[in-house]
Order: sequence, then C-alpha cells, then structure tokens
Amino acid sequence: MASSLTTFTDEAKIALDTLSGRATGLFSPSLRLGVTGLSRAGKTVFISAFVHNLIHGGRLPLFEAQKSGRIARAFLEEQPDDAVPRFQYEDHIAALVNDRLWPDSTRAISELRLTIEYESASGWSRMFSSGRLSIDIVDYPGEWLLDLPLLGKSYADFSREAFDMAVLPVRADLSQEWRALSAAIDPNADADEMTARRLAESFAAYLKACKLDERALSTLPPGRFLMPGDLEGSPALTFAPLPGLSERARPGSLQAMMERRYEAYRTHVVKPFFREHITRLDRQIVVIDALQALNAGPGAMADLERAVTEILACFRPGRGNFLTDFFSRRIDRILVAATKADHLHHESHDRLQAIVRRLADRAVARANFTGADVDVVALAAVRATREGTVKQGRETLPVIIGTPLKGEKINGDTFDGRTETAIFPGDLPEKIDAVFDVSGPDRQQNPGHRQANEDPAIRFVRFRPPKLERTAEGVTLSLPHIRLDRALQFLIGDQLA
Repeated sequence: MASSLTTFTDEAKIALDTLSGRATGLFSPSLRLGVTGLSRAGKTVFISAFVHNLIHGGRLPLFEAQKSGRIARAFLEEQPDDAVPRFQYEDHIAALVNDRLWPDSTRAISELRLTIEYESASGWSRMFSSGRLSIDIVDYPGEWLLDLPLLGKSYADFSREAFDMAVLPVRADLSQEWRALSAAIDPNADADEMTARRLAESFAAYLKACKLDERALSTLPPGRFLMPGDLEGSPALTFAPLPGLSERARPGSLQAMMERRYEAYRTHVVKPFFREHITRLDRQIVVIDALQALNAGPGAMADLERAVTEILACFRPGRGNFLTDFFSRRIDRILVAATKADHLHHESHDRLQAIVRRLADRAVARANFTGADVDVVALAAVRATREGTVKQGRETLPVIIGTPLKGEKINGDTFDGRTETAIFPGDLPEKIDAVFDVSGPDRQQNPGHRQANEDPAIRFVRFRPPKLERTAEGVTLSLPHIRLDRALQFLIGDQLA
C-alpha cells in the first residue's frame, strides 16, 4: 500500500529530507515516535504519562534503563519542526494532576521533544555513544491516517466503497437519510454549490453518527469530515460519494465538481500529511479503545479490525542498513495498545490483551505487513481506579473503585463526579472467537451491533483521573499506570541499551 501513495518526485523529496535529518542526527541522535489512534482512544493521555513518568522518575519496573538506574535525567527541549504546533504537555498535566480532568482530545498534529541522558549498559557502547537520545513525539489523529488509502483510489472507487460500507447492517439505519438524498440526485446534472453542500453535510452527519458510543465504528474516511481543523467550510471538504457515476464526467456536471474536489482533497490535504509526517517516523504506537468496540458488539470489533488493517497498510515497515537509512526511514517497531485497562479488574487484563493480539495478528495478515516487529499490550497510561472485592450474598465479586465522571450512569444511578464508588465491570469472554462473530443466532435479525435487550459484557463507566499521592515533603508522585513501562521498553528500550 505505502509504495502506491507517492510519485517519483515525492520519493526524491522524502530522500532529501531524510538525508538532511540523518546528517543532523550524527551529532545529535534522535528517534521519531508516532502516536496515533482514533478519537478518545487516549493518545493525549498516553503522551502526557509517557513524558511525566520519565521526567519525574516514575515507577517503571519493566523499563530496563530506568530500573537499572542508567537514566541520569529526562527533560523537554525545543522541537525541531517550528511549523508544527507544540504538544501542550504542561496544560495537559495541569488538567490531569490539578483539576483531575482528562485533557482535550487530539484535533490536529502536534510535536514534543523529550531528551534522555543515560549511561549505556555496554562498556563498548559507552566509548562511542554520547549517552543522549532525543525522542521527537509526533501526535496525530488516527482519522487522518485512515485517509491515506484514498491516495490509491479514484473518486469512483471511493464512491463505490462508501456505499458498500453504508449498507452493512451496523450502518444501514444511520446512512439511510444520506443514501436517500444521494439517490434523488442526478450526477450528470449541472454543478450546484448548495446541492454539493447538502450532500457533504448529510454524509458527514452519517459518519459522525457512526462514531458515537452506541456503534463505536472506526473506518470512517474522509477523516477531515470528522476533524476538519482549519479546513472547515472549504471546497476541499464540500464533496461526497455519488451513486450511478458515468465513466467520464460531463464538464460542468455535479460529478465533475465532486471529482475535482476529491482530487484536491487527496493532493493538498492527504498527500502532504503522508510525505511530511508519516514517512519521517522511526517507531509507532497505535492506541485503540477496544472496550468501547467490545461494548458495541461484534460489528464494531470487525470495523476496528478493518481500521487497524488500513492503518498498518499505510506505514513503511522494515529494517534498512547503514547506506539505505541515509535516504529512507522505515518503521521497525509498532505497538498496538488497548487503552483503559483500568476499567477492568486485573483478572481480565490478559483476556483483553489476547483479544487485541488476535485483532492485530489478523490485521497484520490482511495488510500483508512484513518487516517490522509488531507487539500488543493492554494498558492504562494513567490508572484512574484501584481494585477491591465486595460480598454479594455468598459470592465475592472483584470490583474496581474510582470516581465516575459527572453524568455517568449505571443501573439507573447518575454519578455526581465527586463520589467514589465500587463497580463490578463484568468479565471479558474466555472464547475470543465470540468477540468477532457477527453471525451468532442472537444477531440474525440485526447482525453487526448489539441488540437492544442484550446486556453488554462490560459496564463501561468513565472515571475521573486519580487523586495523586504526595510524600511527607509535599512532592507529588508520578502518575500511576498499568503496563506503561512495558510499552516504553518495547518502543525505546533498545535505543538506551
């Protein structure tokens, strides 16, 4: 897939940019880490916790360089790309620590440079290494990444696939209004701005409805229809798929207008994003909210698998050599992380990880993805709950204890955002196949999403960030987590060996 996204000219620009970056890196080693995921999966929280735990010496027993005491210090520096907005780490930490509020979701691309000074574990490496590594963390919406396959698709391909997806059982009712509007319009009619606007708004409304918690769908291109950024209202976002397209559009027709705007979107929005950011990455983490998809049912899980497949297909995996690395970057490690593990008792953490392993393995196979190490982990970058048990008759139930967000509901009760409570979240299924099965007998009438009378496997309640402990001297301890140290070891541990 990735090889079809660029032209020879694009590759030449990428090679020159890589050569310039590598030359600088000879004297100041750096690693570019991409962090992506669909909205509300936890990208901002992951980056904030990643940086906070390294700067403040957090409890990271599985992160070897920290455990062995080889990290002298970690600190923030100016990022190398002045044209990219800075990741507002300080604001996000203030929201988490002081206000106990989750920071705002990623709406656009941003960057942050974290530098680590360390001592190599190898005496030979200490002779030739500066003992200093800069990590350029690049945060970008996963919705934008799902646009990259459009670079290999014509407007006719895009339209056909959009309508094929729209009639799937999990989407058919949500897309009905847009499909009815499209069916009443002749693509060969004269181009009309108001018609194009109505179609685009109806199509965007359908995509946004797919994203809501009840369906929790993931494969929803074009991504800028969900997160327009500074393009909101521009002609580049005023297009939509059309049915019944002619093989060659009549000049001045609605079809010709839509094709032109689709091409503008690919050329001026999608391609620069790929060339200027994705092709410069060395490592990547893809964070996913598997719990939300599990709650919504097998249709949402199948759609999440489709999204992960398309994301993997857009990366440039592999390992280069001393010569090729000067002209081309390859992503050699990718971590697929299921977030919000703290919403489950630890007895279900391994099951969640097994489900994500199955999802990632299938996505890797479908994407024909080779050349990079891919691992999975179930984690909570910031742990908002603790565990306990409650007696219910003769039965002892494992529960999680935390402060639900104001307005969250369970069993008819609405939480006030201040009261701590114990919740039995339920158990993940032991049989993984059931999670991906959209053809079960209880879904024959409405396959693809959960029935109205079907209880969710997990009672998913959103919690406030934790109240941090303080030492006797009044020093705030680092943010608690689940398996963040394992993620750090996989993503950067070998660079600090």
